[in-house]
Amino acid sequence: MSSSIYLISISLTIFLASLYAVDFASILKKSFLNSKLLEYSAQVQEESISKQEKHVGMPFAVGRTEEGCDVFDGKWVYDEVSRPHYAEDECRYISAQTRCQAYGRPDEAYQHWRWKPHSCSLPSFNATFMLEKLRGKRMMFVGDSLTRGQFTSMACLLRRASSKFVKSHNRFRSHTVLRARKYNATIEFYWAPFLVESNCDNATVHQITDRIVNVHPESINKHAHNWKGVDVLVFNTYMWWIRDTNIKTFSVNGGLEYVKEMKKEDAYRLVLKRMVRWVEKNMDPEKTRVFFTSMSPTHFRSMEWGGKHDGTCYNQTTPITDPTYWGSGASKSMMRVVEQVFGESKIPITVLNITQFSAFRKDAHASIYKQQLHGLTPELLANPNSYADCTHWCLPGLQDTWNAILYAKLFYP
Repeated sequence: MSSSIYLISISLTIFLASLYAVDFASILKKSFLNSKLLEYSAQVQEESISKQEKHVGMPFAVGRTEEGCDVFDGKWVYDEVSRPHYAEDECRYISAQTRCQAYGRPDEAYQHWRWKPHSCSLPSFNATFMLEKLRGKRMMFVGDSLTRGQFTSMACLLRRASSKFVKSHNRFRSHTVLRARKYNATIEFYWAPFLVESNCDNATVHQITDRIVNVHPESINKHAHNWKGVDVLVFNTYMWWIRDTNIKTFSVNGGLEYVKEMKKEDAYRLVLKRMVRWVEKNMDPEKTRVFFTSMSPTHFRSMEWGGKHDGTCYNQTTPITDPTYWGSGASKSMMRVVEQVFGESKIPITVLNITQFSAFRKDAHASIYKQQLHGLTPELLANPNSYADCTHWCLPGLQDTWNAILYAKLFYP
């Protein structure tokens, strides 16, 4: 009897084992695959976190821009609720060159356009947050009068959080400093229209027709010693290069000084390389950020956007809506030089590519509404196109958007 029970038990065990063998193998296989999937998922998540930390780990960064977001690709949206950020008469730093309402501009619509990227949103500009992040730091804008406009815009934007800026100049007014005492932070502008030494370096008297640029390897040092110790540097140089096909350059070879003409693109490339080399030697990518604002377009030929043959930006009150528009006021050959030179930089230089979306803003220039030697005389009003400034921008206005994008790239790279 006991032997029969034993045989039955063995048979039942073998039967059950054969019955469930496939299921056990399947379960084991699934368990192994799930383990591998979890391992891969963890690896992907770790890589994703690592990438985010790479962005967040950049100086001043607190987050990152949404994946696939191109803040430079978008459209202008009319917004009377959140634009402008400030009123013209509230910001005393705006110069007579860009204070358009005070000098008779009859419309205000140019102040109400907001840039909206297609695939994402720009972070809201928070002046208090920015000054807190700049506590004990220096931010400097280096370039020409257009760069001064961007500097002024930033001062007006930040003024909402710190009304007590203390302003100072150096002897030649080439270096302007605004200090927010509460934060021990400075917003600065340094006049250097070619970045390197030139015969246009006087910040107040520089209307020189025969421009000469020093392209010697050490020529940048005349200005650059003033940039040392700056935490956020924003460079720009373009407008002073484009008047002619060639530009005169000065250099020294074998102890001999000489002046020769160069194609503007070649000289531009040399100067940008001098800038990059200085940045590589003097800026710590672990602690500082470097930006380059791309070319600011002009609007002197209204026929390019379907206007009159002899028209300019004068009396333009709305943006260009053609998304493919690119006028003669922005040089593609010079743009390619920027891409090539900064693409070879050993440390990050963030290009603020403001050119395309600024090209749509034919309405945003100072035009005739700026300080004129004799005011808006009958002669000027009789022929406004010949006097219109289609280079500089009214404030508040377009350049506030330049700084909104600077804000995004600084804190959410």
